[in-house]
Amino acid sequence: MPENDANGTSTTTSRPGRRGVRRVVLTLGLAGTLAAGGILAIPTAANADPSASTWQRLRVCESGNRYDTNTGNGYYGAYQFDLPTWRSVGGTGLPSDASSAEQDFRALYLYRMRGWQPWECATILGLQDDSDGGSGVIPIRGGKPNPGIPPWPGKQFHLGDSSPSLKLWQLELGKRGLPFQGTGYFGATTLKYVKQLQRDNHLRVVGYIGPKTWQAAWSGKK
Repeated sequence: MPENDANGTSTTTSRPGRRGVRRVVLTLGLAGTLAAGGILAIPTAANADPSASTWQRLRVCESGNRYDTNTGNGYYGAYQFDLPTWRSVGGTGLPSDASSAEQDFRALYLYRMRGWQPWECATILGLQDDSDGGSGVIPIRGGKPNPGIPPWPGKQFHLGDSSPSLKLWQLELGKRGLPFQGTGYFGATTLKYVKQLQRDNHLRVVGYIGPKTWQAAWSGKK
């Protein structure tokens, strides 16, 4: 379907790629609030997140409720994250090396973004999304909003790409006075300002959006 880049030029786009957690696809992801030891705690969360017992059932099915599990199959920790998904939601290192609270935090954020879809065991257990599942409402950590910089989506964006994450990046630059409408399409205008942003922030001028160029939209110079 044709979409307009920031300069209004109509261009044909292709659908963005998708990546998965445990054989099920997803694109974006995570953050949340859980207490240590895997017990779900939502001090100021949204309306209807899953109960602690529901999360425990999921973990038992996925990993035997073992936060440190790493069997060498490409999936890690209690919620069986793969690395692209873990990194796309701001995780660092291996999920299985992260604390139980951190893994729980990422799992809740994923649920808010995608519902139960990413987990094969949710289907096995017959879990159903509640009103928060896939709501897109970012959870709260420690009772305070966590505005921060949205996690880098875990993939580079190049000329011709199209993605909801790219739209988020464009809209942030639009707030800073650059001519972006947030089409989510990487066209000629996006390329121009990607290079400008890289030059102004002393980054390597590569003409695509990687983690440093992603971050510069929020924290760098215009």
